[in-house]
Amino acid sequence: MKHAIIVAHPNAQSFTVSAARAYCEKVEQKGHKALLRDLYRMNFAPCLGPEEMPKPAGFAPGKDVHAERQLLSDMDVFAFFYPFWMNAQPAMLKGYIDRVFGLGFAYGSGKGGNVPLLKSRKMISFTSSGAPMDWVQKSGAWDAVRKLFDEHFAAVCGLEIVDHIHFGGIHAGLRADAVETMLARVRTAALERF
Repeated sequence: MKHAIIVAHPNAQSFTVSAARAYCEKVEQKGHKALLRDLYRMNFAPCLGPEEMPKPAGFAPGKDVHAERQLLSDMDVFAFFYPFWMNAQPAMLKGYIDRVFGLGFAYGSGKGGNVPLLKSRKMISFTSSGAPMDWVQKSGAWDAVRKLFDEHFAAVCGLEIVDHIHFGGIHAGLRADAVETMLARVRTAALERF
């Protein structure tokens, strides 16, 4: 099984990046292949250019997007790691999704509308926020992210949602044992879900 681990956090020492690395290590221990796409360290350009917009005469994804789509073309699992900023994904991840998971890769055009192109593939998300999980739920942020990203994105692409694990109360200065407990949860999910 091949996993694309897509992580969006500007701090290479962040909990988010540590969680993505823990997931990579665990799936590789299982004999799976892991492809880490650390968007900030890749210096990925998230802005969709006008030439990349679908038009009746056709369109062409950027060279970087074409290369990224080639790398992701045979992945079985897309694992997303990101923090909630303003109760949504960082712009870096949103731009990556807009550019890479667009027309011609994640979905195509059909007579009745869009046709999912990533059927039989899976999606798992690991998110974090400074706010505690109970606040994220009470504020409606959890339902909104699940509806707009998980459910809508998965449906457009044809992905099967395996899980979405959220860690609340993430802040600088967390005790090492608390971080390790959360990373163990990431490792367990990677082990048990696949």
